[in-house]
Amino acid sequence: MKLKIAVLAGDGIGPEIMEQGVAVMDAVARKFGHDISYQEALCGAHAIDETGDPFPEDTFRICQESDAVLFASVGDPKYDNDPTAKVRPEQGLLAMRKKLGLFANIRPVTTFDCLVHKSPLKDDIVKGADFICIRELTGGMYFGKKQEPAMNASIGTEDALDTNYYSRPEVERILKVAYQYARQRRRHLTVVDKANVLASSRLWRKVAQEMMTDYPDVTTDFMYVDNAAMRMIQEPTFFDVIVTENTFGDILTDEGSCITGSMGLLPSASTGTSTPVFEPIHGSWPQGKGLNIANPLAQILSVAMLYEYFDLKEEGAMIRKAVQASLDANVRTPEIQVAGGAKYGTKEVGAWLVDYINNN
Repeated sequence: MKLKIAVLAGDGIGPEIMEQGVAVMDAVARKFGHDISYQEALCGAHAIDETGDPFPEDTFRICQESDAVLFASVGDPKYDNDPTAKVRPEQGLLAMRKKLGLFANIRPVTTFDCLVHKSPLKDDIVKGADFICIRELTGGMYFGKKQEPAMNASIGTEDALDTNYYSRPEVERILKVAYQYARQRRRHLTVVDKANVLASSRLWRKVAQEMMTDYPDVTTDFMYVDNAAMRMIQEPTFFDVIVTENTFGDILTDEGSCITGSMGLLPSASTGTSTPVFEPIHGSWPQGKGLNIANPLAQILSVAMLYEYFDLKEEGAMIRKAVQASLDANVRTPEIQVAGGAKYGTKEVGAWLVDYINNN
């Protein structure tokens, strides 16, 4: 297969982990006879410094012309620490999602038996947890009508507004994605909302209750977001596929990521009406920039998801097998290394995985 990949390394540790992701992708491509070309593009703080725009038009064009986007991270302290900044790196991420029509964010939460002890949860609670969070990505409060903090003469103080807006078509299309994933897994879908309080959630529940009759082979249940957050900690093995709106999804997916013991292990995909994007869920971690300590596994597992998106299942499985082998062999970056284990950095872990793929 021929694939054209847009490479957006971004900020912080992004370039370091991206280098290892591309190296693994190339190793798999050679092994299975694929022809992959890459085109790098600017995004985030790097793009602001170069062009004044966190997601320049040239980057958008490159993404549109590619089969997929491999993305790393955006964010920089010089913008985080400046509340007056009009342009921020994270605006580039939101712009990319909106312009590419990426309405579905897919985040697997998978535990590794050899790392269960790293989880903040007890071993018997977290062991075997394996679920997917599907977050609606282009609606809700993040994109609804806003009113920035300003003086309101009628109440004599400042006020602000964020509108949690959803339409039926937006809800239907994300639910279809969720049901498709549920059918590929254990056929259990949990719809998370706050229908006892929010009108937008009542629309979600109404649409889901109508659609569930079209998927009689999938068990559908409904859960308020506060209960879902609690259940995720008490009994993460209950879940198979979770679907929810943008703001709730942002919170729950970060909560879910902690279950595994390291955010450096979890990949994600964002799909929709245009080019899909594959990225690790962690941020730019500027404190780790240039130190060769960042865990590249989430970036590498995002490559596995990319291959699987194009129905190249053996290729994705090869990467997952290599990652599992590296963990079993204690080839790990510092935050997940066992006591007394050998020291491996970002580059060394990536090189080990490439060597494993080449020889297995």
